[in-house]
Amino acid sequence: MQTIQVRTTQNVYIHYPVASIGDRILGYLIDRVILIAYAVAVGTLLYNLDVNEEWTWILIIGIPFILYSVLFEIFMNGQTPGKRVMNTQVIKLDGTPASMGNYILRWIFSLVDFGVLGGAIAVILIAAGGKGQRLGDLVAGTSVIKQVEEKEITAQEVFVVADAHYQPVFQQALQLTEHDIELIQRALEVNRDLGNSQPLLAVTEKVKNQLSIQTDLPPVKFLYTLIKDFNHLTSR
Repeated sequence: MQTIQVRTTQNVYIHYPVASIGDRILGYLIDRVILIAYAVAVGTLLYNLDVNEEWTWILIIGIPFILYSVLFEIFMNGQTPGKRVMNTQVIKLDGTPASMGNYILRWIFSLVDFGVLGGAIAVILIAAGGKGQRLGDLVAGTSVIKQVEEKEITAQEVFVVADAHYQPVFQQALQLTEHDIELIQRALEVNRDLGNSQPLLAVTEKVKNQLSIQTDLPPVKFLYTLIKDFNHLTSR
């Protein structure tokens, strides 16, 4: 599986699997089907209600049709319903969360990607670029990755808040942010699902240096403990 290397704001490199052309095309087709179904259903309703004003049709059908992808990506964290079904997501290549501006840039340049030669330009760029980027992605500094399904053990070990009698091991966990925790979780996922321990080791060293922690715990157990401490300390 082709991967892309993302350098985060903490200078940690994480490898993500790139969404295949097939996944992206299927996601796009699912979104088209949803849009067509919406247009047919709402159009039939407006027709039966004898709505003849052109602006009403444009407002209720045309505008959602045009803004569908950008609005869903903004409010669904880089996904549309089609992307969610295919487990793909838009991310930024510098490791920071994609902004509204990034999604808008992708949307604007989608007119070129999909409006010229029936989408051939997008397919060629994605296939040839190596990072899964169409023109809109190149301009916005984004790509589309394939999400790896989380296993049950992750949910149990990472996301469950400790019980009331739990004693945190590292009080320094309070100095972490939600973004730090997300980065740690990503590193654990990459280690577990792709067998790549480099991000895990890099994050471990970064966190130890940042929080001035000295411990003999193995990296995986250390990071799980840190997340557990963070959840406990921030839930009180």
